[in-house]
Amino acid sequence: MTDAQTIIEAHRAMPVFDAPGEPFDAKACMADKKVLSIPISMTIPFNVELQKAMASAAAEVGFTYTTWDNQLRLDQWIQGISQAISQDYDVVDLAGGLNPEVLGPQLSEARTAGLKISTTHFYDVTQPAVESVDYSGKVDFTGAGKLLAAWAYAQTEGKPNVLIIGSSDVLPSIPFVKSIQDQLAALCPDCKQKHLDVPVSEWATKIQSGTQSALLADPSINYILPIYDSMSQFVVPALRITGSEGAVRVASFNGTPFVLDMVRDGQVEMDIGESLGWAGYAAIDNIMRMLCGKPEVAKLNVPLLVFDEDNIETAGVPANFDDGYGDAHLEGFRKLWMLK
Repeated sequence: MTDAQTIIEAHRAMPVFDAPGEPFDAKACMADKKVLSIPISMTIPFNVELQKAMASAAAEVGFTYTTWDNQLRLDQWIQGISQAISQDYDVVDLAGGLNPEVLGPQLSEARTAGLKISTTHFYDVTQPAVESVDYSGKVDFTGAGKLLAAWAYAQTEGKPNVLIIGSSDVLPSIPFVKSIQDQLAALCPDCKQKHLDVPVSEWATKIQSGTQSALLADPSINYILPIYDSMSQFVVPALRITGSEGAVRVASFNGTPFVLDMVRDGQVEMDIGESLGWAGYAAIDNIMRMLCGKPEVAKLNVPLLVFDEDNIETAGVPANFDDGYGDAHLEGFRKLWMLK
């Protein structure tokens, strides 16, 4: 229990800035540089907010940054890469879940033309990037998994019976789920855990029914951990239908505003948030390090913060992607980039 509480408390404090690398003169290095970022889709609010933050960071430094608008279509992604090549961009960044493996030939063409390739917010810190990627802004999904496991263990007073809901078709989901499983096993070798795997395309049709089936098959389940918090909208109805509200609690990861509002309403007990404003600046930092000949960062230095009934009001009413985290990253990155 002490181990679990230590993990939890480390993520309750107001985030502080931890520099991901050595300072460098970003403005001088990035003069005349051009970066084109292709998110997986601009129909997803997560990607919209991440791109806003990346554009804001680029504007502070003073280089050309372009978001390639698209609606989750392969032909649009390919067109974006072609545009970057024809307009002499220096970098193509694949952001917010876009897997470079689906664009292998196009990325090879871009590299042949002299462009650098980066990914932002895709790989877990434990996963190597494919050879077509020069630098990768990785995320500590496994750290979030350990925190979710510790939370379920502590909140059930050391007696968790957990249903983990994952999506193995999303590459970082695999180590994410494994980190939850491994941490639960370390904390509580005899405790029960199950894994429900639902592809993203089937969330709306399979999560509720799968959760209901699991609860009916084992009424002693006392905690559900959907690894991405948007899954929660399909979990909560299953709790209601099976009469499990109150007896079965929910915790998740991402800090999506509507789920943070569910925390405020008592439908979700805890959500691990990550500031997308912070993530955008961290992503630009790694991209600039690639162009400036600096070492790749080990991970995006975006803190994970526990939101529960004790601090949920700090996330805004209604909640948003950035409130509650403070603004230590703004001063931190400006100093790191020698802008002041």
